[in-house]
Amino acid sequence: MKFDSIGVVGFGTMGSGVVVTAVSKGLDVKVFTRSEDSYKKGLAQVEGSLARFIKKGLLPDGASDYIKRCSRVTEFKEFTNCDFVLEAVPESKKLKREIFKKLDAELSSEITIASNTSSVSITEISDATSHPGRVIGMHFMNPVPLMPLVEIIQGKNTNAETLAKAKKLAEILGKTAVEVKDSPGFAINRLLIPQINEACFAVMEGISDANGIDTVMKLGASHPMGPLALGDLIGLDIVLAIMESLHQGFGDDKYRPCPLLAQMVRDGKLGRKTGQGFFDYAKRA
Repeated sequence: MKFDSIGVVGFGTMGSGVVVTAVSKGLDVKVFTRSEDSYKKGLAQVEGSLARFIKKGLLPDGASDYIKRCSRVTEFKEFTNCDFVLEAVPESKKLKREIFKKLDAELSSEITIASNTSSVSITEISDATSHPGRVIGMHFMNPVPLMPLVEIIQGKNTNAETLAKAKKLAEILGKTAVEVKDSPGFAINRLLIPQINEACFAVMEGISDANGIDTVMKLGASHPMGPLALGDLIGLDIVLAIMESLHQGFGDDKYRPCPLLAQMVRDGKLGRKTGQGFFDYAKRA
């Protein structure tokens, strides 16, 4: 099973991370973006990441050679020669189903299409297609180039060949693949996100301030990063969306999103990407 090129839909944090990882492993990548501006922003992220890895000695010199492996497409049919297409758009079931329906209509049924979703059911995504057997989930961790895990999620109709392709791609990208069931939050977010949510409750209830809560978990539980700083890194809007998905999926109030978390998202305090979350990143810069 050979991979020469892959397609990526979306060029935000996760999409650009996948691109960095893929081009550094020798793959050509075609990226679909709706605008030239979004492509330029994503490419700038890729160039910045590659430069940092080269400076640290994690990659051989020659950033321009890596960048040459990345190109933009403006129509899904331009993925025709790709071996695999990965969707990495925002966490919206409606949006993902729309994209998969279009990909399914325009690409040969031989091309595997995967979603980087962190919480949306792969079965529900694949139900929007005519060839659900070629649909699978590949949930990469952020930052993609540094985190070694990828969750592999099969929908109810995902076939064995699709699973084998996803595991092979994960191997090429240098990731450890763990198969998990198509259940709300899969494995990592079912365990991780409620912990962040509970840390939000602890702050809201005055148990301690954000720094205190994170210090307790770093020094008392040997976590490399506190749950609130991690929430800021992930994006508090994404944390909230996953908690809402867990709450809806299980129908259990133990997954009820913390009101403080919801308020911060409404206020636009989303973490590192906005400069303000539980911590002030403008002051840290």
